[in-house]
This record gives sequence, structure tokens and C-alpha cells, in this order.
Amino acid sequence: MISRVNFAGWYRNRFVWVAVILLAVSAGTVVLVNRAGPEAEPADLQAQITARMRSTLEQADPGQHNHAGHNVQQAAATEKPAVICGVRVYGYEPSEVTALADVQTVYGFHLCGVAEQKRPWDVAVKLAGPVIMDMSTEPPGIQVVEATAEVMFTDRVRQMLPPKYADLALKEALTESEMADQRRRYDAAAGL
Repeated sequence: MISRVNFAGWYRNRFVWVAVILLAVSAGTVVLVNRAGPEAEPADLQAQITARMRSTLEQADPGQHNHAGHNVQQAAATEKPAVICGVRVYGYEPSEVTALADVQTVYGFHLCGVAEQKRPWDVAVKLAGPVIMDMSTEPPGIQVVEATAEVMFTDRVRQMLPPKYADLALKEALTESEMADQRRRYDAAAGL
């Protein structure tokens, strides 16, 4: 049996209170981490989508995302020059998914340079503009947003992209860090 004196001593013991506080803080931390888990995942998903978009564009034949008749001049060698891309993801659908396998469509921007040997970036063939990727197929489908003889570029962007992404596509391209990374990778691939 516990006497009143022993109970009062236990109640006033500071080590017991330190243990109680640590237990409460630990429980609170666990709750916060579990609540933040699903919201933290899309940032990782965004990085996965960016990497998949970049690798898809770099592995595709330049003709698949060719613009305004730019053709890569093939050298006498049979080796194809590397395509080095910088990408920016504007968004994806369905927007509530948390796994890359569940993403159906990606809307973004691409700037790719064809890294022919010893050809500097400033004179390289470049392929750029808004792009829509169909992630439900293997390999993903690439649809470049381009003007036509009948439709101006801005109108074509608004036709092909949802309004929230079309507005971004008309204002924003690559981030400075993405552009710097692309230029570094281009120079290495071109042997500069």
C-alpha cells in the first residue's frame, strides 16, 4: 500500500516530471511527423517527375520534340550526339496522387541542346518550349506546344494547357539553378 507521504514525495520528484515532459514531447513529435508525412511526399514526387521528364526527353530522338524545322546535322560517324535537357514541371494530373506511377499527364517546359562535339552552347541546336508528357504510356508520350500557320503561339498554349499551367508557360521557363546545371552537363557532353 502507498502511504500519503510516499505519494507526495513521488509527486514532488523533479525526475518524474522530466520523464513526463519528455514523454509528452516525444508523443507530440510522433503525431506531427505522421501528419506531415503525406504533405512532404509531393516535394519528393516533384523531384521524381522532374528526373523522369528530363531522362525521357534526353533519351528521345530530337525529332520527337523538334521545333520549327530545326534538324540536327549528323556527322559522318554513326554516333548520335547527346541531347541535354533542362526541365521545369508546372504541374501534373491527377494532382492529388503521391506516387510517380499514378501520374498520368505532366505539364512543363523544356530547353534541350544537342551536344555535338566541340560545338559551344551559343551555336548549338536548341529545342525549347512548353511540353506535355503522357506518363501513362511506356515510353512516355511527348507533345510539344507549337504555333501553327493558323494559331499563334500564345493561343496554342492556352488551347493545349489547363489555364493555371498556361499562365505559367507564358511567363516562366527554367530556374537559374536548372539552367546552370544544364549548361554544365552540356559542356561536358560536347567535350568543352
